[in-house]
Amino acid sequence: MSDPVLVVGAGPVGLTLAGELARRGVPVRIVDALAAPTTESRAIVVHARSLEMLEQVGVLDDLIASGIKTTGLEMHASGRTIARVDLDIVDSAHPYAVVTAQTETERVLTENLAKHGVEVERGLSLLGLEQDAEGVRATLRTADGGEESIAASWLVGADGARSEVRRQVGTALEGSFHGERFLMGDVHAAHDFDPRSMYTFFSAHDGPLMVFPMKGDRMRLIAQVTTGSTDEASQEWLQRVADERASGRIRIHDSLWLTCFEIHHAQVPQYRYGRVFLAGDAAHVHSPAGGQGMNTGMQDAFNLGWKLAAAYRGTASETLIDSYHAERHPVAARVIEFSTRLTHLSTLANPVAQKLRNALLHTATGIGPARQALADETEETTLSYHGSPAVVGSVAHAKIRSGDHLPDVAGTQLRRVLAAETGHVLLTLGPLPAAAELPGVRQILLADTDAAVAGYDTVVADPQRRAATRFGLTSGRIMVRPDGYVGAIAAGDDDAPITAYRELTTR
Repeated sequence: MSDPVLVVGAGPVGLTLAGELARRGVPVRIVDALAAPTTESRAIVVHARSLEMLEQVGVLDDLIASGIKTTGLEMHASGRTIARVDLDIVDSAHPYAVVTAQTETERVLTENLAKHGVEVERGLSLLGLEQDAEGVRATLRTADGGEESIAASWLVGADGARSEVRRQVGTALEGSFHGERFLMGDVHAAHDFDPRSMYTFFSAHDGPLMVFPMKGDRMRLIAQVTTGSTDEASQEWLQRVADERASGRIRIHDSLWLTCFEIHHAQVPQYRYGRVFLAGDAAHVHSPAGGQGMNTGMQDAFNLGWKLAAAYRGTASETLIDSYHAERHPVAARVIEFSTRLTHLSTLANPVAQKLRNALLHTATGIGPARQALADETEETTLSYHGSPAVVGSVAHAKIRSGDHLPDVAGTQLRRVLAAETGHVLLTLGPLPAAAELPGVRQILLADTDAAVAGYDTVVADPQRRAATRFGLTSGRIMVRPDGYVGAIAAGDDDAPITAYRELTTR
């Protein structure tokens, strides 16, 4: 038996990754320097693409129960609503975001991990690591000041923006370090906001105020403040900012957590260093504008988990292992660009520029394609891996491409069947003969009947041929990766792209 995978950091990213490994039967240890889970609720928005992922993990219902569903994004300036984007227009089985405390997200993920027999080992911080072609040796400091040496087959740094794993592999964040300063409060407050929306208030003289109604009378407030400010966070300061920027619509009763922080826009040049990987804030940091930081990190973990499980079993090619960086590095770069653009848009100081911004936002969000694009970007539903070394094939007339996330097909049991899988799924459309059995691949036939079909593990009835319409394929095969993305598409009875994908990603 090989040494376990070691995950350093038990925030949402580390917990997601450890859970993905554990549910695939890979031995994993997850350690964290904190003696107990944090009580600080940092990231609070879980977007649609992450919800799709959490459905596969099996924790979606628990997460939804912990918070509220949000389907709108509103922008205000000069006492009026200048723009509204309905998020429920996105193409997703879960066309909404869930607003919940990060402490709740961590609780749900920790409970899921415990179901697989894995507990977070606390009070352990990384002191050093060495690696060779066979594995990693990590030195940890224990809570009593002693040291422990751990042998691991692979190691993942999910230990946040001040990552010690990142330092140990000799890399650093690269990007913009002038930073923006924010005042943030997790409070109980009286207000008149619709809890189904998130809000941004542009100020004529100061930075924006972002308002996130939460369950009950709980509320998250994030206000950009002067970068050079040295004031300590206080409820009085936050109330004053809310009065100035939100027209007195918020009355804070008490504060659960208050802090000031600076955010930079940067990422590491590589996500893989031999047998060590970086994920989440250890790999990329950016503004809270858009609320995508935690989501991007959790999706890093979801992308890496199945690949690392295959690497642990010795079945993953180097191409597949390297595809983690190839697929996820551009995603973080895009998030950094998006959040930076939103931050700059929110902090315009010139009155003429502010009026132009307000007019453009009002006009653009009244145009269908622009409104759709903003909703898709916010909810991350158009995130794809086109051009990845771990996707193969294309069909000219198809409505999906290799590298896309496989869309839901309403009226079929496809999503339920896929959610139950931890491995690849070969989806066959039309009355084709059974394909040759492939190791680690479950075969599903979408047919006009639910009668048993020889050679297939599962038949999903599709009498109205909804899948054919949805995918733009009357017949063919789609290799669905364990993360729900399309690895290969083949038209008709041509198995060449499927074969090429298997040869590319396995050893």
